Amino acid sequence: MEKHTIKFGEKEIEFELQRKNVKNLNLNVKPDMTIVVSANENVPLEFVLNFVKEKAPWILKNVSYFKDVQPENSTKKDFVSGESFKYLGKQYRLKVEERDSDEYVKYFQGFIYLYVKDRKNYNRKEKLMNDWFREKAGLNFKMSLERVYPIIEKYGIKKPEIQIRTMKARWGSCVKDKNILLLNYELIKAPKYCIDYVVLHELIHFKYRNHDGEFYNFMTSLMPDWKQRKEILDEEVVRQL
Repeated sequence: MEKHTIKFGEKEIEFELQRKNVKNLNLNVKPDMTIVVSANENVPLEFVLNFVKEKAPWILKNVSYFKDVQPENSTKKDFVSGESFKYLGKQYRLKVEERDSDEYVKYFQGFIYLYVKDRKNYNRKEKLMNDWFREKAGLNFKMSLERVYPIIEKYGIKKPEIQIRTMKARWGSCVKDKNILLLNYELIKAPKYCIDYVVLHELIHFKYRNHDGEFYNFMTSLMPDWKQRKEILDEEVVRQL
């Protein structure tokens, strides 16, 4: 892996160059703000540098979004009434209520209700909320697979098992040899159509390993608006994480 830097105005953009067997130049800005370019061995370095310079406004825009996310990611929720939580693309205000009977979480008419025996017990509130979101993630990710899989089944891709992980740098991943589809726990904050995009994206990786022309042509044929869905993930959902 090579590291290079280009200047754009007063800013310097450092990126990693990976030489791979790909037909097109591929550019990726990761949530940790790492910039990666994939290019074939035959592509001259000068061409790559010019490509990155042309994409500099887009790169800086995405780096800015991910910068905005960093402080929020390190800030813990207090789990008190009035806090905002994102679920399936919508914002819900939290209402914490004490009760002597069962403790549980539910959402209703724009609010998430957290019923606890002791509203001062932070660890208990955190566990109840995390368990609720993980349960909802499991249900919604499974429903997404049920929606998406029929459009790709005829291409010989076996229906995978879904596992949920907390991932910093990606929405999903596929483990081809074990037929497992890994999805980021945070994806439960995205609209359903964005979850469908991620699921389809990873399913296609069971057929095409790399992000090359064949991959994206196939993706477009199955989901023509995938770029718009990805944009919503990158520009709206990520900033709320």
